[in-house]
Amino acid sequence: MATTYQSDELAKFGEEGLEPMHPSSQCLNGQLSLCIIGIAESEIPIDVDKIMPPLRSDLLLVSPGFSSIVVRKNGQQWWKRVEVQFEDHVVIPTFPPNLSPESYTKHFDEYFSKISLDKLPETRPLWELHIIKYPTQNAAGTLVFKMHHALGDGFSIMGAIFSMLKRADNPSLPLTFPSASSAPKEIKENNILKSGLGLVSRCFYTVSDTVSSMMHTAWFGDKRSAIRSGTPSVEYLPMHTTKITLSLDDIRKVQSKIHVSVNDVVVGMIFYGTHLYTKMVEKSSTESQKTALVVLNTRMLDGYRNLDEMLEKNLWGNKFSFIHIPLPTHSDGEKADLTSSILEARKIIQRNRNSMAVILNGLLLALMDKLKGSEAVSKYVYTTMNNCSICVSNLIGPKEKLAIADHPISSIFFTVAGVPMSLIFPVISYMGKLTIGISGEKNLIDTQLLASCMTEAFKKILEETSM
Repeated sequence: MATTYQSDELAKFGEEGLEPMHPSSQCLNGQLSLCIIGIAESEIPIDVDKIMPPLRSDLLLVSPGFSSIVVRKNGQQWWKRVEVQFEDHVVIPTFPPNLSPESYTKHFDEYFSKISLDKLPETRPLWELHIIKYPTQNAAGTLVFKMHHALGDGFSIMGAIFSMLKRADNPSLPLTFPSASSAPKEIKENNILKSGLGLVSRCFYTVSDTVSSMMHTAWFGDKRSAIRSGTPSVEYLPMHTTKITLSLDDIRKVQSKIHVSVNDVVVGMIFYGTHLYTKMVEKSSTESQKTALVVLNTRMLDGYRNLDEMLEKNLWGNKFSFIHIPLPTHSDGEKADLTSSILEARKIIQRNRNSMAVILNGLLLALMDKLKGSEAVSKYVYTTMNNCSICVSNLIGPKEKLAIADHPISSIFFTVAGVPMSLIFPVISYMGKLTIGISGEKNLIDTQLLASCMTEAFKKILEETSM
């Protein structure tokens, strides 16, 4: 979504030190208000005095938004630069002393659920850093970066975090990122008739997918199910977050065996794990249609750029679109396995990629912003999310181990708070591994059972493809 601000608007507010907030960021700070939460797990106990100086010096250099508050004028949102009191944004919670890692894990889970619901005050810049000094079952200490989505998309925010966490082997060297793996390219015939039919098919699917997406958003929506409560204002209900971690090498073994992409394997596994879970917990034998909203970053980039390049080339901000993907359904007599779910997910994703629905969605959002304003876009995106059952988003992380002030980071993952859905799957790669986060509505989603379904399904297909 792109909006051009007129020079007279900038001149009018320039004297007050205001910078226009990009429309796509404004729509994420209205009825829909999202925060990206990045979690970095330390291998050693956290020395607060040691890590504070690099955090203080690096974070405020990321973007002007990290030193700005939100000002609302003339129906628009603006950034206003302010003096930042870094310590006001740093929270170091106190848990009971001398507990076991298992007990501290429970305390951390409750604390994380609480801060996910807390609204960031607009009287100061929209970010917080939480330092958990207590050892959990997963880490000796934990850093939690909570940043409002208005500051930037996942690509920008995680890029900012990666700019603070240097390479553990040599901090002066740049990070490297795995290339996007795709399925083997098929040989294409240079046939005019075939190309013409392909164009007609692409146009048909573009119109069909766009109309279907808009109708689903405006009128239909998924029914209540084991993974969708349909509760009004579900974004204000507590969520529980867990994760599963898989080897990228193992995923690539499956990928090469059944000739799909890494992304196809991951999405297929999420779909199949969700299918297994709903079969176990739903009382009804009838499987209703469930829809996944897959959020896409529309930047035409391969991997992360360094921070200076992102700012210099104006790559910061929010650049996103989304597609609706129906989760494959299986009748009682139909065989359902992970391989078929992966292939079905690939077919649906390829169809959406071959259409121009993603681009058209972006143009429609831009037009809506121009005609009705960012708040109308915010309500539309809110309704779009609220009418789906699950949300999937993924990011590419570095191949090398990260560290901050000699604190090695064993694991990185993220989630998004404020999403008006009962279940989301944020995915990120790091150090040759892929972490799938599972954030589910408390008292509805058994995230541990869902994680177990996905893990067991992947183990089974890995065994089958290794024969």
